[in-house]
Amino acid sequence: MKLFYKRTIFFVLFVILDQLTKLLVLLSKPMIDLKVLAINYVQNTGASFGILKSFNTPLIWVSLIAIGVVMMNYEHFPKKSGFFTMMLLAGITGNFIDRVFRGFVIDFIDLKFWPIFNFADMYICLSVLILIILFLKEENKGK
Repeated sequence: MKLFYKRTIFFVLFVILDQLTKLLVLLSKPMIDLKVLAINYVQNTGASFGILKSFNTPLIWVSLIAIGVVMMNYEHFPKKSGFFTMMLLAGITGNFIDRVFRGFVIDFIDLKFWPIFNFADMYICLSVLILIILFLKEENKGK
């Protein structure tokens, strides 16, 4: 039970960090341009890499389904995946909140060689990568 609360706290903190950074960018609309990093306010009505523009409603449903699938299958995840599962759920939830309440996702981190993204996108990409590695490790243990 104690572990559940720790994971829940991580989930909440990840969502808060995502939403606070998006709110800060929304209110200030900064235009910071450094050599390797820029902060630019972008309204993303699609998915990653600018695909599916103006598909906000279907993407809301995809988010809900993804959250449900992860939660329903949580017990089948590798034992050491709790932190990264909470990170994944926080990323999906952060962008879901934007889609529902704003009608778009706020993106602002621009590495200049990659599409503009936000913290929720980072959570999703990083956690999926690590979860795949954990699943592969667990599968190899069984062989």
